Amino acid sequence: METHTEKFKVRLGLFVAGGLVLFVFTIFIIGKQKNLFNPIYTLNSTFRNVSGLQVGNNIRFAGINVGTVDNIAIVNDSTVKVMMTIKKEVKKFIKNDSEVSIGSEGLIGDKLLVISQGGASSPLAQEGEHLASKEPVETSEIISSIKLTAGNAEVISYELAEIMSKINGGNGTLGRLIQDTTIAENLNQTIVNLKKSSKGLDENMNAAKHNFLLRGYFKKKEKAAEEKALERKKPDEKK
Repeated sequence: METHTEKFKVRLGLFVAGGLVLFVFTIFIIGKQKNLFNPIYTLNSTFRNVSGLQVGNNIRFAGINVGTVDNIAIVNDSTVKVMMTIKKEVKKFIKNDSEVSIGSEGLIGDKLLVISQGGASSPLAQEGEHLASKEPVETSEIISSIKLTAGNAEVISYELAEIMSKINGGNGTLGRLIQDTTIAENLNQTIVNLKKSSKGLDENMNAAKHNFLLRGYFKKKEKAAEEKALERKKPDEKK
């Protein structure tokens, strides 16, 4: 006598088939991330601080994902070694003077490695070669810098407010100049007097030109000015 119905067997078969499909799909995804299905070669670099970088994080070159972080190991108290697996198809673009830096996916995304473009005439990076690195800027350092800048801006704003308050209160030379109407009137009067003096000087000069004793002097000056003007015109006419 059969202990399992036909319906149960169908369900069991579907469950097993679904499990196999899920298993193959998982293997494919992991293999794709680890570049198991692509020819690869390895490079390495060292950092003082990897800032949360993890095995499996992406590696980018020219903005394109070209590999993954294969291993992270502490060498000593000041050095962390990062092993990278890179697609062999991009080997012809990565030079031995390229630099490795730690970036992130957006502002708060996962960490990743970024390989810079090397010199045009530099030799290619070979299997297992060590690339120079750029140390990452820590978020705490950025926040400290922003706090310092904000503090300086606050001090400057406070000092500007004090200066404006003193000016509005008539304190200091600029404040007295703005607030004291007497100083403003004196300045206006000085300007008026200068205008009058200038006008009087022009009148005296005109009078001197018509004076019998000084008429010859002014005529000589006018003649000399005319001769200079003619000398300037002659080179222009030749051109």
